[in-house]
Amino acid sequence: MKAGRLTEVIEIQRATSTVNDAGTPEQTWAALATLRAERVDPSTAETIEGYGASDTATVTLRARFPVAASFEFRDEAGAALDDIARFDTMVTVVDAVNLTRDFSAQDFLADRGVELGPEDERSLVQLLTEQIEFADVVVLNKIGSASSEARATARAIIRALNADARIVETDYGRVAPQEILGTGLFSFEAAHRHPTWAQELYGYAEHRPEDAEYGITSFVFRAERPFEPAKLAEFFETPLPGVIRAKGHFWLATRPDWVGEFSLAGPMLEVRGLGLWWSAVPQDRWPETERARMAEKVAQEFGDRRQELVFIGMLGQMNRARIEAMPERCLVPEARFAPEAWAGLADPFPRWGRAA
Repeated sequence: MKAGRLTEVIEIQRATSTVNDAGTPEQTWAALATLRAERVDPSTAETIEGYGASDTATVTLRARFPVAASFEFRDEAGAALDDIARFDTMVTVVDAVNLTRDFSAQDFLADRGVELGPEDERSLVQLLTEQIEFADVVVLNKIGSASSEARATARAIIRALNADARIVETDYGRVAPQEILGTGLFSFEAAHRHPTWAQELYGYAEHRPEDAEYGITSFVFRAERPFEPAKLAEFFETPLPGVIRAKGHFWLATRPDWVGEFSLAGPMLEVRGLGLWWSAVPQDRWPETERARMAEKVAQEFGDRRQELVFIGMLGQMNRARIEAMPERCLVPEARFAPEAWAGLADPFPRWGRAA
């Protein structure tokens, strides 16, 4: 694209954003680097459009941000796309008319025929969440066709998922080039901070826990004692009116070595084992630069084990007092580390890795 005009369209096979039999993202984007060097004026801007179900991002950005990560990939000769091009802006387009409905759906991508392959088990809500959370710019399309309530809810969903993204409202996908080209907004470091849950959970200084303009509010539930598994499972199955997004980590009394991860987006809940607490890892395997700090944490009664769950929802609809009381009732009564006393507790969660 040059001077705001589309000058050439090149179709890149679906393998550019997924790993399949056609090749790796690195191989495909290395080919694109060669193409750009040979055929494209360096002053032009290229817009890369992914398929609707492209796997754009999760917390492990370089592993699951294939388009952006490919700019850093160097081939055997040491050449990289980053040498001749800069990844500038991650843009996501959402439908103002249908976003509220889709974010409340329990459909999987396979139900709508847009999955990337037989192993793609993502839900529609998971895809929407990933694409919005890691966008630099979110284009809210069909704004004129949406009711005032739908527009307000769509804005709230976007802001509840992404605290930083620019929101551009339009119809028929008409967006001024300067809104999405040459913004300089993208960086891996900034992308880590985009999700509102991350800003709330990790306390970024510029984050506001309440945004009256978009009608959202958030808070973090924190505790040190472990959860009783059966009680926590019941809490996870309880509807939470007004909650748009919730995420965090926790520990169970029956699995004191394990970090559990909790993720709620719309109606879709995911709970999994994330790894081990540092308290459960031999000290000779701790990073040398972090040993003093980690030793201080591990010396506490529960070590570095803790409950940290962030809840983001609609202002005036999400009942903070009610929600905070629910996980509080799931905590064990003991204020000391006593895994032998908890070993017999009922645990309905699936096995996590090698040590359930």
